[in-house]
Amino acid sequence: MLKLGYRFRDPALAALALTHRSAGRPNNERLEFLGDALLNLCVAELLFEARPQASEGELSRLRAQLVNGPSLAEVARELELGDALRLGPGELKSGGFRRDSILADAFEALLAAVYLDGGYAASREAIRALFAPRVAALGKSEKDPKTRLQELLQAHGCALPQYDLLASHGEDHAKTFEVACVLSEPEAMRFEGSGGSRRAAEQAAAERALAALPQRLQR
Repeated sequence: MLKLGYRFRDPALAALALTHRSAGRPNNERLEFLGDALLNLCVAELLFEARPQASEGELSRLRAQLVNGPSLAEVARELELGDALRLGPGELKSGGFRRDSILADAFEALLAAVYLDGGYAASREAIRALFAPRVAALGKSEKDPKTRLQELLQAHGCALPQYDLLASHGEDHAKTFEVACVLSEPEAMRFEGSGGSRRAAEQAAAERALAALPQRLQR
């Protein structure tokens, strides 16, 4: 895989990593499981180094921005993995080589193949080369909590949140608003926030949802 920057000693591992289940057995499903764990660890390490002041919740949120289906599919496209995928006739006809889920899984499987072929150091080096620039770019276009929450939910195919005004109190010039951010997926959850405007209260509630959501999405 020249685009990945790693040369396999055992090319059969790379071929297996790029074999979708639609092509039969053996396929890349087990490798994808291992690659997912490697990727989460190495990206967590990068974020831990890059954001020494970040809380656990913020680190989890940032990792979820980087390690999700659409983001990994984007990396797979940069590596031109679609051209190398082995797909069954049905997936081939329906354009499976362009599908985010197939590309993301193949990318994770390929990282596991690097690990099995060259060891942890080789897989870690490949992941850091791809994701260090992405980690560095995170702070350059930081979005507000409501936007980040919406994008995170959409990336995992979940319904968008609903914001309910619970109460407002205080004088007109110093009102406090209380809002609930209500999620139906990945499970029914409710997060409350308050602020000097309804928008500020919604942003605070969304920030609380972001802090808790990544762990729920990984279950």
